[in-house]
Formats: sequence, C-alpha cells, structure tokens
Amino acid sequence: MRKTLLDRNNNIAILFAGILTIVVGLGVARFAFTSLLPFMLDDFLTLTYAGILASLNFAGYLAGAVFSVFIKDINTKVKYFRIGMVLSVLTTFVLATTVNETLWLISRVIAGFGSAMLIIVGTAIVMVKLNFEDKTKAMGIHFSGIGVAIVVNDLISRYVLQNGTWSDAWLVLSLFAFIISFYSMYILSFDKELKQEAVKHKLSMSIFSPYVVLLLFAYFTEGVGFVIQGTFLPDIINSLEGLDGYGSLGWLLVGIAGIPSSIIWMRLAHNYGSINIIIVAMSIQLVGILIPALSNNMYLNLLSGVLYGGTFIGLVALFMNLGGQLAGKNPVVLMGAMTATYGVGQVTGPLYSVTLIEYFGNYDTTLYLTALIVFTGIVLLVYAKKREV
Repeated sequence: MRKTLLDRNNNIAILFAGILTIVVGLGVARFAFTSLLPFMLDDFLTLTYAGILASLNFAGYLAGAVFSVFIKDINTKVKYFRIGMVLSVLTTFVLATTVNETLWLISRVIAGFGSAMLIIVGTAIVMVKLNFEDKTKAMGIHFSGIGVAIVVNDLISRYVLQNGTWSDAWLVLSLFAFIISFYSMYILSFDKELKQEAVKHKLSMSIFSPYVVLLLFAYFTEGVGFVIQGTFLPDIINSLEGLDGYGSLGWLLVGIAGIPSSIIWMRLAHNYGSINIIIVAMSIQLVGILIPALSNNMYLNLLSGVLYGGTFIGLVALFMNLGGQLAGKNPVVLMGAMTATYGVGQVTGPLYSVTLIEYFGNYDTTLYLTALIVFTGIVLLVYAKKREV
C-alpha cells in the first residue's frame, strides 16, 4: 500500500493527493475562516470587517477561476498549481502571526487566488492523470474532499482551541497545510513534460441561448445561497437564544454531510435529469437557510447545517456537469461564464449581509433575503425547463 501511495500514476494516490489538495485549498485557505470566525469575533474582528474579508477572499477566487480557464498547457497548470499551494500556506501563516488589517485584507485576496489554483487547476490535473474510462465516479470521490476538508480543519481547530487561541489554530493549520502540500505536489505532477496538441475551437457566442442565460442567472443565485452559510453559519447558530456554543457542531455536521453529497446528487441527476435534481437540491438548501430565521430549536438548527453541507457541494457539481454537457466543443467560454456568475454571487452575499446584520442587529433579514434570492433561482430553473433544448 505504501508503494501504491507513492506511485505518481496510481489512481488511489492521485485521488488521495486530490483530496489533500482540497483540504489545503478549501479547508485551510477558505473554510477554516468560517470555523474560527466566532472566536475571532469575540476577540478583535468586527462582523463588517469579517464580511469584507470573506468578499475579498471570493473576489480573489473569482479572479483565479477566470484566469485558470485560459491555462491550456498541462505543464503550465502544474506550475500554477504549485504556486497556489505556496500562496495558500503562506497566507494562512499571515493570519497566525499578525492582526494588521491591511495584511489580512491582502492575504485573503491572495488566498482566494491560491484556492482557485488548487481547486480548479488541481482538479484538471487530477482529471488528466486518472486512468479511468469513465471519470464521473472518480470526480464524485474527488469532490467528497470538500466535506473532508471541512471536517479535518474543524477537528484540528477544536483540538487547538481547547488550550490555545484562534491565532494558535491558524499557526497549526498553516503547518499542517505545509506538511501535506509536499505529497500533493509530488503526486500531481508528471515524470516528464507532456506534449499536448492544443485543440482550438472557433469562439461562438451562439451557445448563450435563452435556456443557458436562465441557467447562468440561477447559478448566480446559488452563489449567494452558498456563501451566506459558508461564511456565517457557526455565528448564526451561536447568535440564537440558548444555542451559544453549538455553532461549531453545526459546522462539523456541514462537513460530514458534504462528504457523500456530490456522489449521491450526481447519481440522482443521471437517473432523473440534471435540472430536475438541481431544483430539488436548491429547494432543500432553501429550507436550511430559513430554519435559523424561524426557529431556535437546537435540533432543527443542527439540521440546517446538514441540509447546507448536503447540498452546496452537490449543486456545484450538478451545475458544472450540466454546463459541460451544454458547452459541447466550446467549454471554455461557458465554464468561464458560469464560474464568473457564481463568483459574483459569492462576492455580493457577504457585503449585503453585514449591512443588514448591522442595521437590524440579527441575521433574520439576511436569511430571508438570501432565501428569496435562492427561490428566484428555483423559479428561473422551472421556467428554463420549459425552454429546454
């Protein structure tokens, strides 16, 4: 087994390296911020500043995502993948060693760019290296790494916080990311430079049919639906009467529910059609968003974490898979557009959230507005079904 895990061309090693990449790129460089947010809010962060940091992180991710779409050469992909790994580790170390606001702002933008290099470019390398005829199931396993990333990072943070501070947790997370990054960088590379013929397809905007435009708007609403709980869920639960301290458990359940989600949703999409299953998943997510605004019941609010974790990862996989089917021979333009619309939703969400939270003094209005935006996306998809091509 040891030899297998050190073989660059072994499928198990490639998938393991891919999951570890997600643990660094999304777990450490992104979602650890959500896990540690209640502790940072108790110390020096304000909610407004936290929202700005979250938006900047997603702006960096959006820039990296759009940039990554145009990296064609696989050897160049490996180079940017390694750059992303270094950036993700270093920017986490910054959060552990300073409370300088300017440095935090810069580091969150760069961390977002690094995350994009690891998640998007890293996934492309995994796809190229895997030796399967049908890589769909393998991709489901790969994206289960998002749930694993949340669980692993949350458990590390919990352990450190028993006797240490949030800055100690950032330090341990940065060291952990540094150690595991070597394995991913070793496996997700090639023994020699690959010569690839660049396949060029004529740029065509005809792909943006009314159906596809509706799909893009719906994906924007899902970007908003994803980011609110993805940024604030532990603090949302902690802010409810009688639930202070349960936020971290809710966030742990997000990760556990997320591990099998993309595999399950992709299988359902195969059986019942992508757009039907996207509507179902967004409807379930909508319920999860509304629960904290309607009830302070402990079990229901923990369930909201399960509903969020069980849908957001699967929804990205479902939308991108449907986009890939619609794109045909010209995936770059449509995938770039989808990434951009989702990213704009991610950047927008935290900004309107903190404004409403500061004004009303709680999360309720933010959650109602977010639910309305996601509901709008569902309505667009129902309408899009009638125009399906």
